[in-house]
Amino acid sequence: MITDIQKFKDVRKKLKAENKKIVFTNGCFDILHKGHAAYLNQAKSLGDILIVGINSDSSVKKLKGNDRPINNENDRAFLIDNLKSVDYAIIFGEDTPYELIKEIVPELLVKGGDWKEEDIVGSDIVNAAGGKVMSLNYLDNYSTTNILKKISDK
Repeated sequence: MITDIQKFKDVRKKLKAENKKIVFTNGCFDILHKGHAAYLNQAKSLGDILIVGINSDSSVKKLKGNDRPINNENDRAFLIDNLKSVDYAIIFGEDTPYELIKEIVPELLVKGGDWKEEDIVGSDIVNAAGGKVMSLNYLDNYSTTNILKKISDK
């Protein structure tokens, strides 16, 4: 389900009452590929509910440059939301998902294997709440940057 943080707050209360383990991750997910799907499947396997924070278009531009994103935030959210591993997709406009993580306080915060656990944004929030922060497996040679490079080399 695509939602926003205000609507999700009530859902979060219900999930907490049901003792559901919430896993949170985030990213741009500009051109969805096998690496994304494998990573999100692994994230989901670690808990009951997977929430994916998706960088807004303006946030992606700041992070990746003016030629990105390729796909707009609503299309990226739609694709992420339609993966069977994803329970909720939330678009955020800040440069990082820190404020989103502060509102959700997941039991598990994960990022791809190219991130060191201590560098994962929001790790302080999750650790302080007794949760866990993990860096998951990373599939080599699967990235939006690599896909764009292949296209431009043709």
